[in-house]
Amino acid sequence: MPIPSADSPAAAGLAFIDLSCGDLHYMASVLRKACLDSGFFYVVNHGVEDIEHVFAESKRFFVLSTEEKMKVVRNKKNRGYTPFQDEMLDPLKQTKGDCKEGFYIGPEMKEEESDIWGPKPFHGPNQWPSKDLLPGWRETMEKYHEQVLLAGRKIIRLLALALNLDMTYFEQPGVMDSPMAYVRLLHYSGEASNPEKGVYGAGAHSDYGMITLLATDGVAGLQICMDKDASPQEWEDVQPVKGAFIVNLGDMLERWSNGLFRSTLHRVVLTGEERYSIAFFLDPNFDCLVECLPACCSYSNPPRFPPITSGHYLIERYKLSYKN
Repeated sequence: MPIPSADSPAAAGLAFIDLSCGDLHYMASVLRKACLDSGFFYVVNHGVEDIEHVFAESKRFFVLSTEEKMKVVRNKKNRGYTPFQDEMLDPLKQTKGDCKEGFYIGPEMKEEESDIWGPKPFHGPNQWPSKDLLPGWRETMEKYHEQVLLAGRKIIRLLALALNLDMTYFEQPGVMDSPMAYVRLLHYSGEASNPEKGVYGAGAHSDYGMITLLATDGVAGLQICMDKDASPQEWEDVQPVKGAFIVNLGDMLERWSNGLFRSTLHRVVLTGEERYSIAFFLDPNFDCLVECLPACCSYSNPPRFPPITSGHYLIERYKLSYKN
């Protein structure tokens, strides 16, 4: 797709990363600036097909009765349905849970495969709605997961170059060769947000992992805060761009880069219009040790964060966000 010009209202000051560009080092330089400035950018020509069909299938699930959706409620492996207001991302400011429901889909694996080395959180079989109710639904979601993972791998190669690392640094064994990679279908209600009363589509938060790729249905609502310590905080709209992913960096990449690359605070403020989106979270291997990259620290700039295992970091963050 053609890239909007810098003065396009759609651009909203965010960079466009073209995954079809043959000049990887140029794209990496553009990406580096985006990661330093905001941690948010658009990705175009990503190769993911039929996103509109995936949205249509997502809607088919969310219009089911609550009784049917609860048959596949989120399990201990973090797969399946999350009900309305089950998640509260900003408990200090929210008076009730996020005005959204969701559905998690991860890499498909059998229970015995996930437990070869003992029970491991986030690793296990997916839950699927009945084939009788939603024929072809599973196949659509598995194909989307496969395609968006390929796009995500292209982005982490550019991120490695942007950090002056070998392009395959994050794909080496033990790092992201077996990543925790999850699609999350999201449906926001038509209830308008009211920040003064603590009501949000999604409360203010930074993402927990490496990167997030977000597909939108064209309905606005995503906002970012460039200075989380400002009082009052200032929020900027991130406009959806047809055919583009909105990509943001997560906390683990901020830790890896010693705070060089930004994991930016964001939220969803609903206008009263129903909204659908599809998030893809691409995170390191469960056992990956996330510690400051040598290129991001020095004697005068020592590591700011202690080393931490990717999976256990995610577990602690999820515990703070969910009721159960």
